[in-house]
Amino acid sequence: MRLSLDSAGLSAAERQLSQQLIAEAMATLPPSFIQRLDRQIRVRWLDDLPANAYGRINRLDALSLNANLLPRLLDPQQASAPSGQPHGNLRREVLATIVHELTHLYDRARLWPDADKNLLQRCQARVSSSGMVGLADECRGQSARRFTLSDDPRLLDLAGWQQAVGKRGKREQDNGQNSRSPDLYELSNSREFVAVNLEYFLLDPSYACRRPALQRYFAAHFAWTPVKQQTCADGYAYLNAGRDFARQPLGQLDPARVYEVDYLLAEPNQQWASRWGHSMLRLVICAPGRPRGPECRLDLQEHLVLSYRAFVGDVQLSSWDGLTGAYPSRLFVLPLAQVIEEYTKVELRGLASVPLKLQRAELEQLVERAAELHWSYDGDYWFLSNNCAVETLKLLRSGTGRDELQALDSIMPNGLLEILDGRGLADRSVLADPREALRLGYRFDSFRDRYQAMFAVLRAQLPVPQEQVEDWLQLPAEQRRSWFARADLRTSAALLLLEQAALRRQLLLAQEDLKQRYLKAREQQQPGFGEADSTLRQILANSGFLSRPAELLDAGYGLPQRNEWQRLEQESTTRQQTLRQLSDDLDREVRRLLEPQRLAELEAGEANLKQLGTHLRNLHKASGGLVLP
Repeated sequence: MRLSLDSAGLSAAERQLSQQLIAEAMATLPPSFIQRLDRQIRVRWLDDLPANAYGRINRLDALSLNANLLPRLLDPQQASAPSGQPHGNLRREVLATIVHELTHLYDRARLWPDADKNLLQRCQARVSSSGMVGLADECRGQSARRFTLSDDPRLLDLAGWQQAVGKRGKREQDNGQNSRSPDLYELSNSREFVAVNLEYFLLDPSYACRRPALQRYFAAHFAWTPVKQQTCADGYAYLNAGRDFARQPLGQLDPARVYEVDYLLAEPNQQWASRWGHSMLRLVICAPGRPRGPECRLDLQEHLVLSYRAFVGDVQLSSWDGLTGAYPSRLFVLPLAQVIEEYTKVELRGLASVPLKLQRAELEQLVERAAELHWSYDGDYWFLSNNCAVETLKLLRSGTGRDELQALDSIMPNGLLEILDGRGLADRSVLADPREALRLGYRFDSFRDRYQAMFAVLRAQLPVPQEQVEDWLQLPAEQRRSWFARADLRTSAALLLLEQAALRRQLLLAQEDLKQRYLKAREQQQPGFGEADSTLRQILANSGFLSRPAELLDAGYGLPQRNEWQRLEQESTTRQQTLRQLSDDLDREVRRLLEPQRLAELEAGEANLKQLGTHLRNLHKASGGLVLP
């Protein structure tokens, strides 16, 4: 490639400036870029471009720049002064424009080297292993031409134009990676995405730290990296969306401490939104100082869960809204302990944690990609076409780059696990022995079985008429209390666990009652929820940052860098303190809104727990302080 200046009508100073810009652009571009784009391109200054256009490609051999910029470019102070534009000053914006427009030429030229022909072979190999008709059609289309950057399947995965579920390999039209963007123009289409990102790959030393997956992609494509690159931090910032508002939500995720990644499946139940389970990924993180190894599975307090969920900005979850994509889909980062409690104790659903078979580099890139999407992704949640299973599969595709994942297609969380296991990408053998799976943390069983076992202990000593634990838990608290005085030490311990379950059930029933009353009152504009309504709305407004952390920063792009962490810590701490106060306020206000019968039952359950605690301590003291069996 050769850039030749059309100097007609230019002054000597303008010609000198133009030649400097051309030389700087040529020095910025990768050598392979210059070699592959084998043509002469005429550079000219025109005064008829729109005011907001710095340049454009007119033909395949002409690059036009806006002549109205020349007076400011010739003034050193104006050319280098902070401009408020993405690249900092006017001169660098013009240089970025030259790179941007030449990238369009490069992309259109379709002159890739022989090394890139293996993309077609890889596509055909996926077809032979899957028999997927849509991929076969895509490969036949690829055989008629060479790839460009902007339609490379790998680039499209990283850019956010993922495969659409059930569409035989076709790509989604919308791009949900719209947060922390350097320039929203990149989301116009994949061609602009490539051009914008090549600007930053070549001109921004922090690009490798902000968008590491794309940096590796461009570096591999050009077999070259820019000389000036910033040294990146060892870990990635993330916001812990746990419900413990007393803790600092900002955390640091170090891929080197992640031992394994598991496919975490919450087993189905009869609720309409959960009948096929829920897909998540579990990061098995080693405690600080512990070498990576199987022992890290014991460090449960360190483990995190990546969970795509519908962010519901209201108190109700509407099936119609879920079908129409009214909810934002976001990647929540949650503590494993909370996820276990949510599913096993509250929803009474078991969890299966199945290790994924990943190479070390694939695992670390998956963690990195999850961090990138945590900060950049804000999609739409569709229960049937863009649900947790689909989102998790897209994360696995873009994070690992595994060819075997390209042909997979499933909207069901339990079905996706079946496919991953069938393709040799997951190891379900860890679940073969249920007792061993529980001991090693590959399975977390529903507390329903534990409650039934405790109820069996109760029935072994006391002649209660109920046979199932559900029947016992549905009894009024006063009726259950009548049996406490007759229980021995072991039975009292079982009763304590059952009373905790009964109280948790009452809290859920109270929550549902209030929700329905709140919705009815709001719809009919009835009074009575004023303070609680205001508090609840404030909680919803203030909690969004936990799933969309990009809203805490008003500048920068990609993964936050060290110089942004202090602001993140301050903003997230302030928001978290607000949430804690609002949560306490809501707890106080909600009690006053409960129906008298529900409130009485809730208070009776709390009294049961206190009475059982006293009864247990007395029995334990009378037994000589022996350890409970």
